[in-house]
Amino acid sequence: MISDFSKLSDKVNQLAELVISLRSENIALQKYAVSVAVDNAELTRRMQEAHDRVAALMDRLPSEPEIEAKDVEESP
Repeated sequence: MISDFSKLSDKVNQLAELVISLRSENIALQKYAVSVAVDNAELTRRMQEAHDRVAALMDRLPSEPEIEAKDVEESP
């Protein structure tokens, strides 16, 4: 009988330790998730900036017919 209570007590203690460990792990994972979300937002912002710069450069390029006309005019 005492042995059964001892085993039960040991299992309850193991369960309590597991709960504490899982709570700590959960907190660490929540912090990591926030960090990943912040990194993702920064990378999204940087990608948008790069997209905007490329779009601005493409707007400054002459169209194909203009390029061909200039090539014909400049030929000797």
